Amino acid sequence: MPKKLQIFRIRSCVIATVTFEERSTAMIKSELVQIIASRNPHLFQRDVENIVGAVFDEISKALADGNRVELRGFGAFSVKNRPARSGRNPRTGEAVSVEEKWVPFFKTGKELRDRLNSADR
Repeated sequence: MPKKLQIFRIRSCVIATVTFEERSTAMIKSELVQIIASRNPHLFQRDVENIVGAVFDEISKALADGNRVELRGFGAFSVKNRPARSGRNPRTGEAVSVEEKWVPFFKTGKELRDRLNSADR
């Protein structure tokens, strides 16, 4: 959640800055849209929402078709098959069968790994 949103006008440009509190939770889609919109004041927030939604939709469609999506420097999305297996109900301890399924998989790229492991994150 944004802590504070500052909007100010310099000449004919409108500049918006968003300051976020330190958080221990995951960033949600609306926060991502808000950050991108604040860094690109020439774009309307609804246009940024449409762009972010379109990117996620295209990644989802590619994965559903069995394709790999590679974003150089960031990482690669793919799907992996998890075969059927026998599992246990954690409450009762009863044996249950878990069906075969396809799950999304993300492998980080070198640049992202280096950035995450650098001292000046």
